[in-house]
Amino acid sequence: MRRTITLASGFLFLVLLIVGWQQSLRPEPHPLTPQLTGQVEYCLTCHADLPEISPSHPVETFGCVRCHGGERLALDADLAHSTMRGGANPSDLSVVEQSCGGSKCHSGDEAAARDHIQRVRTSVQATYTGAITNIRYTFGAQPDLSPIMGIHAVDDEKTATGIAALSAFDPSMETNPALEQFAQNCLTCHLYAEPREGDAYTRFTGCAACHTPTRDFPSSSGEKKAKTVHTLTTEIAYTQCNACHNRGNYDLRTMTFVPREDVPTDRIHNYYQPIAQFTQCEWTLDCIDCHTREEAMGDGDIHGSQADMQYVQCKTCHGTITELPKTKTLTDPDDIAFRMALLNPVIDLKLGDTIIVTEQGEPLWNTRMLPDGNFELFGKATGQRFLFRPVMGTSCEQKPDEQASRYCHECHAVER
Repeated sequence: MRRTITLASGFLFLVLLIVGWQQSLRPEPHPLTPQLTGQVEYCLTCHADLPEISPSHPVETFGCVRCHGGERLALDADLAHSTMRGGANPSDLSVVEQSCGGSKCHSGDEAAARDHIQRVRTSVQATYTGAITNIRYTFGAQPDLSPIMGIHAVDDEKTATGIAALSAFDPSMETNPALEQFAQNCLTCHLYAEPREGDAYTRFTGCAACHTPTRDFPSSSGEKKAKTVHTLTTEIAYTQCNACHNRGNYDLRTMTFVPREDVPTDRIHNYYQPIAQFTQCEWTLDCIDCHTREEAMGDGDIHGSQADMQYVQCKTCHGTITELPKTKTLTDPDDIAFRMALLNPVIDLKLGDTIIVTEQGEPLWNTRMLPDGNFELFGKATGQRFLFRPVMGTSCEQKPDEQASRYCHECHAVER
């Protein structure tokens, strides 16, 4: 009997030692109580070394769970991550409303330019309706080029384009083999899709496809920032755009993607494919220096193709031989130009500054008119300062009604 008690006591002691040892391995909780939720969360117990995701999302205010989801009091990694939204990417469009929505965040009022989620979901980058429409029309699956399908069904109750909705493209309902091939090989270039395999295509889905760089990129200080995944930025270099663009072309005969064959080692060769023709500013600037917020993210309406969205031309900044570029003097401290410059402080805008605006009134907030009538532009991804002058008053023989870039290429194309 005594032997049994001794063995039982020894076994119990061993169990207690093991439990104590396991408890000693558990990390000491690192509590955080974000201002927006007022609820304690332990995420920083393991993730305290992560850099702050952006100046506009301070961890003391937002915490982690408000955007990422997850079990806020769990110290076991698997349990803590079991209910995260979008895995490591809460901006994935399948969960973005729960993660990033709200009237004071990214699904707010259109007039206050807070309707980011609606704009992205209806953008051609998300619907891919231009490609779907053209392929279905080419192979006789629809009678004309009217956009009727997108990657996912989407509605636009306040449509300004006449396109009130798109139904979901369902490859299983198509009977033409070419459309089945299209679905298998050509649907990796929209914001819902995981990218193609290979470093050149690396990106996230949803908003993070653009705003979370996945490779080294130049900062506003001119330095290279290390590859990171815990970053939201508006300093979007052309290299991030090229995760989708300028990687190759689709062969419509075989419905396959053909990667570009060159191996560029510098910016001028990497920016565009070898067949492209471009001017000096088209490769020294970054894509976001010319393409506006509405061109890149959408304007909240459904459009049939990218061509329906892109409207900025050379004359937007340079004017014509008969007209100066459109400008606006900043007199309202709540002007959205100041918000953009605050998010990406490459330029110190002040009340009274005159900036260029597009034909549709979008502010090119990284530009400024100088006292001599010329202009300066600061690269949004690099912070580099560029000086340029209007066409009016120069020896340029540009015709005011010929504004497509190919006309400027006749004189200003770069040799590489």
